[in-house]
Amino acid sequence: MPDFTFEDEYYAKGYKLVCGIDEAGRGPLSGPVVAAACILPRDISIPELNDSKKLTEKKREGLFGVITEKAIGYGIGMASPQEIDELNILNATMLAMHRALEALTPNADFALIDGNVSRGFSIPTKTIVKGDSLSASIAAASILAKVTRDRLCLEDAEKYPEYNFAKHKGYSTKEHMDAVRKYGPCEIHRKSFLKFLYTENDK
Repeated sequence: MPDFTFEDEYYAKGYKLVCGIDEAGRGPLSGPVVAAACILPRDISIPELNDSKKLTEKKREGLFGVITEKAIGYGIGMASPQEIDELNILNATMLAMHRALEALTPNADFALIDGNVSRGFSIPTKTIVKGDSLSASIAAASILAKVTRDRLCLEDAEKYPEYNFAKHKGYSTKEHMDAVRKYGPCEIHRKSFLKFLYTENDK
C-alpha cells in the first residue's frame, strides 16, 4: 500500500509542501488527458487509499470526497483531444500535469511524479515508476484524476449517446471501435489515436 516514505524523505531535506502528481486517460481514443496534483497532511490516515486502477468505481468516488475534504490542497489540469493530436500524448500529459500544479493552492515546493518523465516544472521533482502504488500523495492524485475524467465521460455520454462513453470511458473496446467505424469520429475523439480507421480504409 502507498505510504509517506517518499514524502518524508523530502520533508526531511527541508521542503515544506510536497505534492504528488498523476494522470488519467493516456490510452483512450477520446476525451482529455487529466492530471491532478495533491498535497496531503503528513499525519493523515486514509484507509484503502491506493492506486486508482486497483479500486472499484464506487470506492474511488468515496475516496475522492475524503481526499478533496482533507487535502491541504489539490489542483486539476487537462489537455484537450486537440492538444493531444497537436503535441502527442506524452507532451500533452506533461502539459496537463503543469496545469494541475499551477492550479494547486497552496503552492507546493516539491513534486513526486508518477512515471519516469518530468519536463520543465517550476519546482524540483522526483519521478517514481508505479508511484501510485508507493506514494500516498501520488495515489491520492491518481484518484482525483481518474474520477474527474470518468465524470467527464458521463457528460460526454449524454452529448454523444451513440458511442456509449459511460460504459467504456473512451477506451478502445470493440464496442467503441465499432461505433467509430459506424458513425465516424466526433469532436472529442483523438484523431491521432484512430489509425485503425485509416489502415482499414487502405485495405
